[in-house]
Amino acid sequence: MRKYTLNSPQAAARIVALTIIADGDVVSAEFALLEDLAVHQKLGLERDALHEVLDSLCEDLLSSHQLAWADSCPVDQFTLAELMQEIDDPALRRKVLSLCIKLAQADGHVAPGETIVLSAAVENWGLSQQTLAAIDVQYASSQVW
Repeated sequence: MRKYTLNSPQAAARIVALTIIADGDVVSAEFALLEDLAVHQKLGLERDALHEVLDSLCEDLLSSHQLAWADSCPVDQFTLAELMQEIDDPALRRKVLSLCIKLAQADGHVAPGETIVLSAAVENWGLSQQTLAAIDVQYASSQVW
């Protein structure tokens, strides 16, 4: 798995991308929400650069032989922890987690693979369940559908 600079837009985008592919079923609602939320801008990327990160993640997963769908996250806990360590800025962590929650809920439910990514963020970033609930409440009051 390629490494990104600490707190870089690419490191943040990869976690967002992982949330999108974590259930093995990328739906149009997720891509539409990426656009509606202007995720690329929120992370400091051009639109094409966000898609490049998504493509690179898939390439890395294919080359590492981790890409195996069973309705669960396509990366192991060790790799998830490594990816989460690339974000240590508290504000960026909250922003990424908020975006991931919104994208995980884009199709009307949060799949087991998406839950694994969200839980890994909470655990590895030392966030509490109250933080997760607060972000979720903030999301519920600002839905864009």
